[in-house]
Amino acid sequence: MHAKKSLGQNFLKSEPALRKIVEAGEIEKSDIILEIGPGRGALTTKLLEKAKTVVAVEKDGELFEFLKKKFEKEIVGGKLNLLNKDILDFDFGEENYKVIANIPYNITGAILKKFLTAKNQPASMVLMVQNEVAKRIVARDGKESILSISVKAYGQPKMIMKVPARYFSPAPKVDSAIIAIKEISRKFFKENGINERHFWEIVRAGFAHKRKKLSSNLKSIKNYNKNGNGIELENKRAEELTISDWIPLLK
Repeated sequence: MHAKKSLGQNFLKSEPALRKIVEAGEIEKSDIILEIGPGRGALTTKLLEKAKTVVAVEKDGELFEFLKKKFEKEIVGGKLNLLNKDILDFDFGEENYKVIANIPYNITGAILKKFLTAKNQPASMVLMVQNEVAKRIVARDGKESILSISVKAYGQPKMIMKVPARYFSPAPKVDSAIIAIKEISRKFFKENGINERHFWEIVRAGFAHKRKKLSSNLKSIKNYNKNGNGIELENKRAEELTISDWIPLLK
C-alpha cells in the first residue's frame, strides 16, 4: 500500500521509535487512546497491547479497508473503534482520553489547536512531528514563538527523541521528533484570572510582525496594559517574552 503525498502520509517503521512513543504515553490499562492517522497500523498494534480501548481515525478510504481486515478481531471484540473520518471534523465526546499518534505533518498546527483548545481536552498528547516544529514548540533556541506559547498555555511540552527520516517509509525530506504534552488543562487561564480570548488577541498582535518591537505590534490593541510589570515594550520583541511575561500586559 503506497503512501499518499496529498494526505501527508509517511509510515513509521522503526521499532525503537514506536516503543518510545508508547512509553512516553504512560498508558494505563483503563486508558482510552485516540490515534490520528493509524496508517498501516504499526503504532495501533502497540497501543492495543496497553490500552483499554483505541479509537483510530483514518481519513484514507483504502487504508481504512486495510485496517478493518487487519484488526477484524479487535474491532469485533470492542478493543478498537476504527473510524473513516477527517480528524479535523471529529468530536471525541465527553470521555477522558489521551492522544498518541504519528500525525500528518501538513495539519500539525490544526491538530494542536483543535485538541488543546477543545471543550473536552485530552489528558495528554504524544505526537510525532517535524524535528524543527518540535524544537520551536519547546523553544530550544530560547526564543518563543506563537506556536510555543500556544502549546505552553495549555500544557507542558517536552522533547522525547529525534527520529531520523530513514525510520519512515517513504523517507520524508526532514527529520522528525517525538514530543509529549502533559497536564493539558485551562489552569493557566483560571489561576491567573485571564480571559482566554483577550490573551490570544494580545499574543497574536505581539507576534504579528516578527522583527518589530512589541510596542509597534500592539498599537492596534486598545485594551492592554502598556506598563505591564515594567516590561520595556520599546526594546522587547515578542519572542523574548516567556508565557508568564504576557500576563501583566492584560487589563
